[in-house]
Amino acid sequence: MVDQFNQQQVKPYKSPLKSIGSFVAINLGIATLLMLIFCPSCFLSWRGIQDLLPQFFFSFMISMILSFGGGQVEDFYEKRISWIHKPVKRLILTVSTYMAYSFVASFLFVFVYTYLDGQFELSAIPWKDIANFTTSPMWIALVFMAIFTTASWLREWRKSAIEAEQLKSERLAFQYQSLKDQLNPHFLFNSLNVLSGLVYEDADRSAAFIQKLSKIYRYVLDVQQEDLVSLKRELDFAKNYLELQKIRFENNLQFFIPESSEDTFWIPPLSLQLLLENAVKHNVASEESPLVIHIEKKEDELWIRNSFQPKSSYSEGSAGVGLANIVQRYELLHHRLPIVHRREKEFIVQLPLVKMV
Repeated sequence: MVDQFNQQQVKPYKSPLKSIGSFVAINLGIATLLMLIFCPSCFLSWRGIQDLLPQFFFSFMISMILSFGGGQVEDFYEKRISWIHKPVKRLILTVSTYMAYSFVASFLFVFVYTYLDGQFELSAIPWKDIANFTTSPMWIALVFMAIFTTASWLREWRKSAIEAEQLKSERLAFQYQSLKDQLNPHFLFNSLNVLSGLVYEDADRSAAFIQKLSKIYRYVLDVQQEDLVSLKRELDFAKNYLELQKIRFENNLQFFIPESSEDTFWIPPLSLQLLLENAVKHNVASEESPLVIHIEKKEDELWIRNSFQPKSSYSEGSAGVGLANIVQRYELLHHRLPIVHRREKEFIVQLPLVKMV
């Protein structure tokens, strides 16, 4: 379902100005419509059509000028001011810019057109008459403005609605993926195997294992509906998760996690678990080469470092699944993306923290 939806991405608006043929055809249609409105009887005879040609040419050129300007104004503000977030500002700037352009462009065209038609000499320019003659194009400009504004608003509203639906679908996909990652048979099988061995060997350790395991699953269930959780909660969870793994690996696994009491920084839930699971799953953890994991906060980032000693079965594709999940969630938050460094003996992921004021 999610894959089918993602294929229906919002297609970018392609202005008719990008296609010269369609642009000319549309304006020819507009000019013809104007002639039908102003002089329908002229189309009843060939002589009437011939007499109409100068007015048709004038209307066609005015339509070209005004529609071109309307498209350019919309393209300019489309990238800068959102109809959804700042509708009043967008409307005021669009109307004022387009009407100013329409008056200047129409005035200049009327000036050139009437001069070439021999209606006045440069020594006696009828400025007032030219300004009055520009009134008709301005009414046409109002119609164009209404069309461009309505089309632009509807287009952005549709885009916003589709993006909201996409966000909802991807959030549901993440919730499903998180449950699948956390409760997958492999993880549960390993946990139960470790627990079954501990029950007969050490009652205290088995009790600690059960306690840590219950906290992990409780946290997973608690954060399924959350977009962000506090850094403190996520670090507490990471500590429980690594302590659970340490019961299994003992001294072959070493970790260092800072104590955190602040709730001003937030992070996408289960981000640390996915990174820590990758570190444990894909790296050797032995007495000779213990797996060492450091988690530390640096300003507005959380750095997760682990010794890079990959198993023979390691592959970049399998190791990158959890990281890809995290990157996609950061993209949905419109936040800075994680940064990954893979060095010769160390693997580092820098997770941006979201500041809550």
